[in-house]
Amino acid sequence: MSTNYQLGVTKSFPCNYLPNQEERLLIATDLRLQNSERYSWLMTQGFRRSGDQIYRPHCLACSACQSIRVLVNKFTASRSQKRLLRKNSEFTHLISNKIKTDYYPLYENYINTIHRDGSMYPANKAQFTSFLASKLVDQIFIEVWHKEKLVSVAVTDRLNNALSAVYTFYSPEYRSSALGIFSILKQIEIAKSFNKEFLYLGYQIDDCAKMNYKDRYFPFEKLKDNIWVYNKIK
Repeated sequence: MSTNYQLGVTKSFPCNYLPNQEERLLIATDLRLQNSERYSWLMTQGFRRSGDQIYRPHCLACSACQSIRVLVNKFTASRSQKRLLRKNSEFTHLISNKIKTDYYPLYENYINTIHRDGSMYPANKAQFTSFLASKLVDQIFIEVWHKEKLVSVAVTDRLNNALSAVYTFYSPEYRSSALGIFSILKQIEIAKSFNKEFLYLGYQIDDCAKMNYKDRYFPFEKLKDNIWVYNKIK
């Protein structure tokens, strides 16, 4: 595969995750990269997407963002994760291949209740569509139901040999059910059923409370200096 592709670099701007830090992104602008096969390859290089924009952190003085992926065929749930699965045993899940009309009200309630201090507040439909929908790659939407009520949706990309967790939103009424963790466990389960090797979880940022939870699913690999490093110790 050719690696002679055109990339762009953004100007530095205030970091969304770490105070007093400047953020800069490397953008995959080459049209030859705008397809599922190339995007699957870019994920192995530490890239990710927001809508149809493919990016990778490219900061001048910081390397806190590290891509992380779970080895789904070797994954073993921890004691706390097993307890959560038992606690949420009355929940069921369904897989949809398209965005449904009842997703947006759930998303809006989630953003406007739980993330009022975030960059996506207040939620709107245009933001919802541009952020989550994609023409680059096939998607699945993992719905979690409590009886007749939709309580969570995990937006997930289907890559060549992996799934990629894009974003999960859920009903604030079920916050105590740890639906974010529960959805990752379901994504691991589904990735294994699809015969995928990995579940990509995005960027682990150790010093950011909102982004330091992704290294709790063992074993995993973390991208350090462009090398995937295996981690198996819980």
